[in-house]
Amino acid sequence: MKQTSLDDVDRRILRLLQLDASMSHAALAEAAGSSPASCWRRIKAMEEAGILRASVRLVDADLVGRGVNVMCQVRMKSHALNDRLAFEHFLQTKPEVMEAHSMSGEWDYLLRIVAEDVAGYERFLMRDLLNHANVATAASHFALSQVKYTTALPV
Repeated sequence: MKQTSLDDVDRRILRLLQLDASMSHAALAEAAGSSPASCWRRIKAMEEAGILRASVRLVDADLVGRGVNVMCQVRMKSHALNDRLAFEHFLQTKPEVMEAHSMSGEWDYLLRIVAEDVAGYERFLMRDLLNHANVATAASHFALSQVKYTTALPV
């Protein structure tokens, strides 16, 4: 993937938007040291380049009953393209799977899964994940606490 050239103002805009995407263009421009019109053009250019994607609001997992955070390593039965694609499609349909990474090394995938409680995770693991035709085995690691969490990339 080609890296896009960003100047200092672009980087300030990105840092500010990652902290608060609800800022008005005027407030954002002032904080970034740019005019509102220039700031708006820069944002539109970064959207068109794919640098800026969806604007979202972050939800507190504990307050909506999804406070159990599990890292799950998955080993596949087969590495055939169709088997991997079928598994990746399966993951896309599961709302409790927050992240899924194809990995190098001993395990094939690393998943971050949220659940309401340990029993909820067990249901997902036993009924869904381990019943998938292409899954050989999985190992679960329960997070005791969240030491750091950020969605902001260093730019």
